[in-house]
Amino acid sequence: MKKTLFICLLLFAGKVVSAPGKVELYIITPVEINYYERLFNAVMAIESDGNIHAFNFRELAAGPVQIRPIRIKDYNRCMGSNYTIVDCFDVEFSKKVFIYFAQGKSYETAARNWNGKWNLTEKYWKKVKSQL
Repeated sequence: MKKTLFICLLLFAGKVVSAPGKVELYIITPVEINYYERLFNAVMAIESDGNIHAFNFRELAAGPVQIRPIRIKDYNRCMGSNYTIVDCFDVEFSKKVFIYFAQGKSYETAARNWNGKWNLTEKYWKKVKSQL
């Protein structure tokens, strides 16, 4: 138990000595477990008002974040999987796809890329930002 506590303290705290007699302690807070969950929820609110059964016949976009067939095709190619548009009605699957394409991007970049062409997405980003 003591060994585990010691290891945890080492992982979450750092000790920096800047001058003799002066010690500074920095506590490192854990990163939010799922950084993109808030963004996913905001996009879901904009795209489908949280309706997991939403379907856009014009774009053939499905599910809570309106995933289009081309995005599923790209996801399958990258992941070596074989999902279909029907799988997009599952919230957890939709979240997995959304986060895959959002990884490493800022909220703004991820949201604007999700919506489409960058130069046409300023208005969309403002909507998403209002939901955050």
